[in-house]
Amino acid sequence: MVLSELYWDHHIPLPKLGPLQSRLVTAFVALVCFINSYDGDFVFDDSEAIINNKDLNPDTPLSNIWKNDFWGSNLSSNSSHKSYRPLTVLTFRINYLLAGGLHPIGFHMLNVALHCVISVLMIDVFAILIGGLVHDGRGAKLSLSPKASFLAALFFASHPVHTESVAGIVGRADLLCALFFQLSFLVYCKAFQGGDKKFSVLWIFGSILLCAVAMLCKEQGITVLGVNAAYDILMVCNLNIYELAHQLLSRRKSADIGGLVRSGLLMRLALLFLGGSFLLYARWRIMGTGPPSFTEVDNPASFAENVILRIVNYNYYYSLNAWLLLCPWWLCFDWSMGCVPLIKSATDWRIFWPLLLWCCLMGLVYQALCSQDSNKRRTLTFGLVLLVIPFLPASNLFFRVGFVIAERVLYLSSAGYCLILAYAVGFCSCHWKKHKRLLRAATLTLLCVNVARSAQRSQQWRSEQSLFASALSVCPLNAKVHYNVGKNLADRGNQSAAVKYYREAVRLHPKYVHAMNNLGNILKERNELKEAEVLLSAAVNIQPDFAAAWMNLGIVQNSLKKFDKAEQSYWNAIRFRKKYPDCYYNLGRLYADLNRSIDALNAWRNATMLKPDHSLAWNNMVILLDNTGNLAQAELIGKEALKILPKDHTIMFSLANVLGKQEKYKESEGFFLNALKINPNVASCHGNLAVLYHRWGKLDLAKRHYELSLRLDPSAPGTKENYNMLKRKLELRQRTVG
Repeated sequence: MVLSELYWDHHIPLPKLGPLQSRLVTAFVALVCFINSYDGDFVFDDSEAIINNKDLNPDTPLSNIWKNDFWGSNLSSNSSHKSYRPLTVLTFRINYLLAGGLHPIGFHMLNVALHCVISVLMIDVFAILIGGLVHDGRGAKLSLSPKASFLAALFFASHPVHTESVAGIVGRADLLCALFFQLSFLVYCKAFQGGDKKFSVLWIFGSILLCAVAMLCKEQGITVLGVNAAYDILMVCNLNIYELAHQLLSRRKSADIGGLVRSGLLMRLALLFLGGSFLLYARWRIMGTGPPSFTEVDNPASFAENVILRIVNYNYYYSLNAWLLLCPWWLCFDWSMGCVPLIKSATDWRIFWPLLLWCCLMGLVYQALCSQDSNKRRTLTFGLVLLVIPFLPASNLFFRVGFVIAERVLYLSSAGYCLILAYAVGFCSCHWKKHKRLLRAATLTLLCVNVARSAQRSQQWRSEQSLFASALSVCPLNAKVHYNVGKNLADRGNQSAAVKYYREAVRLHPKYVHAMNNLGNILKERNELKEAEVLLSAAVNIQPDFAAAWMNLGIVQNSLKKFDKAEQSYWNAIRFRKKYPDCYYNLGRLYADLNRSIDALNAWRNATMLKPDHSLAWNNMVILLDNTGNLAQAELIGKEALKILPKDHTIMFSLANVLGKQEKYKESEGFFLNALKINPNVASCHGNLAVLYHRWGKLDLAKRHYELSLRLDPSAPGTKENYNMLKRKLELRQRTVG
C-alpha cells in the first residue's frame, strides 16, 4: 500500500496544518455548528424514546434494555418497530442517572461532543481512503492527503443534514453507530500495518466485534463490513475492478485468482462474510424472525401495487436524499403523510430527478472504474462506497422501512458525499490554477454557508414550537406537520389555533385518526359535543382498536346523555387496552351519574389497582362513600389513598370532610391544615375548615377561615351564609357577655 503523494492535494485552497491543529479546527467547526442546541428541549421522537421510555428509569431492571426495543416496547409485541439499540438506550440511562432525572442539557451536550469526536476521526478515515495506510521508517502513520482529508472532514463537520442526528436526542443512535463504524474500519486497517502481504486475524475479529457494537447502537452499523471489504479489495490488494472484470469475462489467463488467494483476500472476505452473516442471523432472531409492520402513511411507495411504480418512487426518494446532501436548505423533521406525493404517471415532471440522479451516478461510476488516474479512481470509488453502502438499509431494497425520507440516515452516507466534494475542489484547484482565488472564496463560502445553516437549523430544533413551525413551509402537504403544530399549540393552551391545524391535518389526510381524536377532545372541552361525537365515531370506525378514541367517545356520549352508548364505548376501550386506568375512572363517573354506586366504586377500584397513584379515582371513591353515608368506609379508603399519595391535598380535603361528619374534629382539623399547607389558596378548604371550627365551637378560628375563604372566592356557595350566621352568633355572645 505504498502510494505516491496525491498530486492534487497541495492545490486545495486550505492552509496546511499539522495533525493536531487540523483536528482542533475540525472539532471547533463541529462545535460551532451545533452548540446552540445544548440547552434545547426534548422534541418530537424524544417524547417516546426518552420521556415515556421506562427503560431509562433507574428503578427499571437494567436487563430490560436487552429485551425491549429503542422505544421501550417489548420486541415480541406486534406494535414494536423492532429497533434494537440497547447500547444507545444505555447511554440515555446513564444521562438520566448523571443528571438526576430528565434534564435535556446533558443529553444534548453528549450528542454535540459525539459529533465533534466523529468529525475529528473522519480526518483519519478520509486520509486512509484517499492516500492509503502509510507509515514512516519509525512506524508512525503518514498522511498523503492532509489537505484533502481535512477539507472533507470540515465538510462533514458542518453539513446541515446532520442537525437531526445531533440536535435531536434520538439521533444519538446514529452518532454512536457512526463512531463504532469508524472504529471498526480503523481497526480493520490496523490488520495490515505489518505490510501488504501480512495481516492480523486478531484485528479483523476486533473489527467485526466493533461492527457488532455499532449494530447494538443502530442497525446501520452492519454496513461497515461492506466498506471494510471494499477497502481490502481496492486499497490493500490494489485491484482494478474494471480490468479484473474485463479479464474474467474475456477468460484471459492474466486474471490471477491464485494471487488473490495467496494474498489472503479471499480468507479475509470469508471472515467478513461469516461475521456479517452471524450478526444478521442474531439480529433476525432478536427481532423475533419477523419484520416490523408499517402502515401506508409511513412509506406509501412500498404499498404501491405496481412494481414499476414502486421502483420509480423509490428512485425519486433517492434523488430527494441526494438533493438534501447537495442543497440542505430544504429540511423537515418528518417527510411522511403526503409530504412527498407519489409519482403515478410517466407525464409527472418529477420523474426527471431520478433520471438525473442516475446519470450523475453513472458518470461517477464510469470515472471511478475507467479513469486512467489511479488516485481519481480510488477516491471516487471510496466516495461512492461510503455514499451508497451505509444507505442500503434505508433503501427499501431488502425490506420495507418506516419512513419516506429520514435525514438522520444520511449521517454516514454524507461522508461519501463530502469525500467526493473534497476531490472535486482538489481537481478544480489543480486544473483551474488561474482561478485559484475564486475557488478559495467559493470553498470558504460553502463552508460558511454550511456552518450558518447548521446553526440556524439546530436553533429550530431547540423547541417543538420552532421545529414544527419550520416544517410548514417545507412540507405544507404533510398532515403530520399540521397535527404536530396543532398538538404543540394545544399543549400551550392555545386551543383555538390548534383546532385550525387539526382540521387541516384531517383535510389533508381524512383517515388521520390521531388528529380526529385530538380535535374531538378540544371540541368536547368547548362543548361542541355533536361534532366531537362525529369525529370520534369516524376515528373508531377507521381504526376499531383505537382505545383512546373509544374512551373519548364515551366521555362525549356521556355528556350527551347517551349513557348506554357511552358504557359500550368505555368497554370497547378496555377491550382493546386491558390496562386502561383512565377509562375505568371515566366508566366510574358514568356509573356515578346513573346512581350505580357499587359499579362506580368497582370501576374506580380497578383504576387504582392499575394505577395506584390515580388521585382522581381515590378521591371520587371517598366522595361517593361520603355522599352515600358510608363514612367509616370512606375514612378507610381515604387513609389508604394517603399512604400512596401522602401529599395529595384533594384527598386530604375529602377525608377531612368525612372525619368532620364523624365529629373527629381534631383529626379532621389536622388534615385540613395539612391540605392548606400544601395549597393555601383553596377557598373551599378554608370554608370547610371554618365550618368545622364553627361546629367545634372555635368561633374565632371559624371567623378567620370564613374571611379567608371569601377573600379567595367571594361567591363561594354557602360560605357567605355561614359567615353571616357566625357573625350573628358572635354578636349575640358579645351582647350576652356585655
